[in-house]
Amino acid sequence: MAGSNLTNVSCADFARFQEALKEMRMIDDKVIYNLNKVVPTTSFKGQVDASQKCEGFYNELSSAYSGRENVIKRCISEVSTSINQLKKEKDQNPDDFKIMKDLRKRQGELRLMQSELNIEEVVKDRTLKVFHEKCRSHYTPPKKDSL
Repeated sequence: MAGSNLTNVSCADFARFQEALKEMRMIDDKVIYNLNKVVPTTSFKGQVDASQKCEGFYNELSSAYSGRENVIKRCISEVSTSINQLKKEKDQNPDDFKIMKDLRKRQGELRLMQSELNIEEVVKDRTLKVFHEKCRSHYTPPKKDSL
């Protein structure tokens, strides 16, 4: 996933936010395919450096996880700021139905965005389990780097 796509993720529209996350999670959806390309079969073991390929793929995964987590946290922060502003407006205009409606909508979006952090953990765990099954004899990630 290109870095520019990460910075262009809109936090204002939850549906677009989810669509962007779905696109960014493609590396996880295709993990088995990618690992089959990375780890050679017995007949090709001498022609491919599986250690180097596994390390490269691990670095791609690490970058993807970091980018997605940063996007989710940035959006949580933006929506929280928006909620605080709406709360101030509500305090000034307690009878304004539109402000109340917008506040409830943004609070719901915030809860959904916070749940994306949990979803991210599940996706990461599932992918890393498959990664370790395929690459454990070729590459061991550094302990400090435990995604």
